[in-house]
Formats: sequence, structure tokens, C-alpha cells
Amino acid sequence: MQRREFISKFFRSAGIGAGAVAAGTAGLIGYYQPRKELYEVDNNGSSEAQRPASSKKVVVVGGGLAGITASIELARHGFGVTLVESSSSLGGKLTGWSLDALGETFPVEHGFHGFFDQYYNLNEMFAFAGVDKAVFDASPGYPILFKNRPAEIYGQTPRYFPFNILSVLWQSRSLDLVSFLKNYQGLWPVIGLLRYSYSKTFRDYDSIDFMTYCRRGNILPAFIDTVLHPFADATMNRMEVLSAAEALRYFHFYFMASPEGLSFRITNRDCMSALIDPLRLKLEELGVTIRSGRKALRLRIEDEKVSGVVLQGSGGSGQIYSGIAVSDVPASGWVVLAASEGVPVLVSRHDGGFVAFDARCTHMGCPVAPHPESGGFFCPCHAGKFDAAGNPVSGPPKAPLQKLSVMQKGEQLLLTLPAGDSLADDDDFLECDYCIAASDVRGTRELVRLSGLNKPDFERQVSSLGEADPYAVYRLWLDRPLLTAKFPFYTVSGYTYTDSVSIYSAFQEPFISWAKKHHGAVIELHAYAIAPEDVRAEEDIKAAMQKELHHLFPETEGATILHELYMQQSNFTRWAPGDHAGRPGTETPLSNLFLAGDWIKVDAPVFLMEAAAFTGRMAANAIFIKEKVKPVPLPIVSMDGLFA
Repeated sequence: MQRREFISKFFRSAGIGAGAVAAGTAGLIGYYQPRKELYEVDNNGSSEAQRPASSKKVVVVGGGLAGITASIELARHGFGVTLVESSSSLGGKLTGWSLDALGETFPVEHGFHGFFDQYYNLNEMFAFAGVDKAVFDASPGYPILFKNRPAEIYGQTPRYFPFNILSVLWQSRSLDLVSFLKNYQGLWPVIGLLRYSYSKTFRDYDSIDFMTYCRRGNILPAFIDTVLHPFADATMNRMEVLSAAEALRYFHFYFMASPEGLSFRITNRDCMSALIDPLRLKLEELGVTIRSGRKALRLRIEDEKVSGVVLQGSGGSGQIYSGIAVSDVPASGWVVLAASEGVPVLVSRHDGGFVAFDARCTHMGCPVAPHPESGGFFCPCHAGKFDAAGNPVSGPPKAPLQKLSVMQKGEQLLLTLPAGDSLADDDDFLECDYCIAASDVRGTRELVRLSGLNKPDFERQVSSLGEADPYAVYRLWLDRPLLTAKFPFYTVSGYTYTDSVSIYSAFQEPFISWAKKHHGAVIELHAYAIAPEDVRAEEDIKAAMQKELHHLFPETEGATILHELYMQQSNFTRWAPGDHAGRPGTETPLSNLFLAGDWIKVDAPVFLMEAAAFTGRMAANAIFIKEKVKPVPLPIVSMDGLFA
């Protein structure tokens, strides 16, 4: 089929009239193009002032990208900012730590990250912080490895519509353009990706999952398997439980509405040293007080406003733990039990009494478990280890586990912080004029629950927020190079666990140098979202992922694993059908409390890291408007699809 004929049929099926088709390619390149826009901000009559009229204190809870972005914008406009982060390091999912292995020290992080060119707000923040452009390398392509078909290699797509979309089809070996176009029933849902409109899309499609959307529309299975499924999995939500409306927004943001096409960059150094360290230096330069390793226990409310934030230095939760039955504690050894509100606790019998710890790791709150080999405790999320007294001995945790006081009342155990419900000596109270809650879903739920806001509708919105299925990151140091890998990163489709493969020894130091010196390779396997029926013991999942690696790259089958790091956690936002309507937005019932994070309800076409940076700026703008300060412009991709 000739290109001109294909374009003509394509537009007629989309509802574009003959006159528009006759305008030809020049017309397409003119009007029907994705464009960078500015998000409309209602400044409510704000002045052009760059700073508030009087000194104002803001406490930002959460040191991930949302909290960092909000803090930078507030501080650069003259606000006094304190940034609170429960972990010892800033960065959220971009944070990193050191790992001693094979006689060397390696930087490690949560997993591979790609930085797309349409991350306008995030990239502006990096530029303002002075992040060296040399830490980024352009990705050479977007390859997809399939279990039962040849690989698909997608290069950089053209910027002009419709060639940006057609190029994806033209580059595919398994998609038949003629069959694709003849299947008009299946074509319409695909065109639906071009008809994205926030209000209509969420009204019509948030109630169903994306797989149902595709099947109802009779989309060609080859197109689902080759394009939609692999890319949808990168939301960290399985296609079968991902809201169809959120999926349409996702494809609109990354593919349909971006004038930059599929262009993205990767860091040639670890994200901590390349990105987070410069951001921290910029925060300090702006005068931001950083309280890392300090947990925000609760908000103090006075006269329907937040008067301040209560912190605790040791990482505990500031609550009473209850619901532990004496009979649930074994005669010897440690047991992990769920206390009130599902909080995990470690309990053991000792000298006729009981010993207990809060079982949440002081790094990022993941549940720890007994580690029989050492007699201490182990965090599977980031391989942190604690001794039997709860003190950190390796991995990213810096603070000890929170030890709890134990009192027996009949057949029940009452567990509390040693200081009870009042402030301890190592606690702080931070007064503030404004507060931004910018933690992840789990942290925000806990902060709101413990704060006694007396706002039931809002509290219900926050408590209903969810996390996606657990994901796993499995990094391997092998004793031989991976010569058949031509790209640094691969998306993977059709396997039980492996959704992507990152060849760290191909793009990031010090792994490049280590691989050259030892004639080896450093490979990282990602399982984006593990279905409940596929959740297994760690050793079983690792063995399965190794087999999948051997199938993907047969030359690894005889390789020896010199060292390995396995991490499994659940902290990405859930985007399930029906979730969107109940999400809280930036503003809250308290006039000086605002929210930021990729999980808040927002009408802008943003996702993942860009959503975090965008909402951080939104929260800062909300405070600017209150103080008659000029809001910060918010660049976005096109709000609506080309055919909306």
C-alpha cells in the first residue's frame, strides 16, 4: 500500500473530512501536530511579585522528586523551607547507596530509569540545579525482545504526525499494515489514543481495565502484543488491572502528544551522584533545611489549619501497636506479626518476657524479616541488614529499627514507643505557615491517618489510595561478557517475570570498567508488576528469572554468577479502574495543606517522574497564589489528542 493511500484511509477512519485529507502532507505538518503547551494556572489575581510580602515557613514532607521540586521552587522565591525525609538520603525512587562486593564498592539504586525529552518540568529542575548534561547519553533505540517471535527494534521516531505513528508500524517486522488498516473495528480503539480528552476519556474508560478496552475494540492481537502490552507494563501496573483511561493518558503523554517522539536519555553514572547530589547541593545553596533520616509522625492541627509537623528521629511511627496475641509468639525465635492498621512488628520471647521492634526498615519503610544466617534481620527491598539488636550493619539503612515497649495484658500484648504518645527528647516540632505532603502513597496514608484531621471525606480519599503489585529488581555480576547485546536496555514481552533487561556494563560506570577488567558483565532484570498468582519465595523467583535470561541471551547459560543483588518491593502507585474519581487533588480541606506526588488527581497529561515534578510545582504554585506571588509556568505536552 502506498504511503499517501494509507494516510487518506487513516484520516477517513478517524473522522477527518475529505477536505482535510486533500490538504495533503503539508497540511498535516501544519495543523495536526503535537505541541508543547503551558498548563493554565488560575492565579486568582496574583501580582507579579517574585517573593512573599513577609517571611513564611513551609514544611515539605517527602524527599522524592515531588518534594524536591516543591522545595526548590519555594526556596528560590524567598520562602523558608524545611524538607523532611524519613530515609537517610533524598531522591525517593532515584536514591542510591553503596554496595561492597567482589572487593570493590559499587553504587546501586532502585533500578533502571529513562529520562524522556517531554519531562519538561523535571528537566527544567535538573537544569536549574546545574546537573551536568554530560551525565546523560541518548538511548540508541527502543528494542523489544519477545518470547516466541523475533525482536522488534524501534529507533527514534519522526517528530511530525502522522509519520511519528506510522514509523512505529513501519519499523515492526510482525505488524502487517494492510491487515491493520483493513481491521476497521480494531482501528477505532487505536485511534482512540489520538482522541484523548481528559474529561471524556476518564468519564468513558476509567471503569474498565486496559486489556478489556483492547479486547472490546477487537484490536489486532499482534498490535496488543507488539506495542500496547510491552509499553503499558512500564506503568508498573499490569495491563489486566490498569485503568483504560490511565493507559490512554499514558500513551498520549509518551507517544501521541509528544513532539519529541520516543527520544529518551540514560545516565552514564548512577542517579544518586549524577542527579540527586546536585539537587541536594542546590537545595542547600537556596537555604533549604534538610532533615533526612527523620520521620514525620503527624501533623498538628489548630483552628482548621496545620500549625506544624511532629518529627521523630529514630524512624518509629508514633503510634500504639495493638492486637498481638501472646499465643502468636513462638517459644523461640522471631516472628513477624501484623499489629493495628496492618503495621508489621517483630516479636520474640526473651528472659520470661517479650522483645519487639517496628518491622519497617528505616531506609524506606519496607517490612524486614528475621535472617536466620546472621541471627538479625533482613530487608528484601534494598538488601539492608540489621543485627539482633536492630542496628544496621550493611546496605542503605542508617538508623536502627525502632524498639518498642511491651506490656502484657492477659493474653494480649500492648506495644508502644518508649515515649508513649508524647514527644520524646529526640523528637522535633516544626512550626509552619504551610505544609506540603509529598510522600509516596504509603507514607501519605500513614501521615494523614495519624494526624486526626477530622475531615472524613478527605481521609477516606487518602486511605483508598493503593500501591501496584510488587516489582523485583535482580542485578547480576557475571564472569563473561554479554557479546550479543547490541543495546543497553531492552523491553521484554511474554515472560512470567522479566519485563526489561538493563546491561549496566554497557552504559554506566563503574560497571563498564569492572566488566572490561574482569571480562564480565553486569546485568539487571526487572519484573515490573508480579501478579498475585506468581508471587513466590525469593529463591524461586530468582531461579525463574535466571532461566528467562538464558532464553533471552543463550550465552549466559554457562556463566557463573559472581555476585547478585535481589530487591522486591511495592511502592509504585496503583492505577486501577475506578481509582481516579476518588483521588485527592493538590488542595485539601485545610487551607494551608497541599499534596504533591504522581498519585494525586490532576487533569494534566503527565506520568511517573514528570508527574512528580509537575505536581511539586503545582503545590508550590498553590502557596504562591495564597501569598500573591507570581506562579511558575508549567510546560506540558498537548492537553488533548490530535483528533479530540
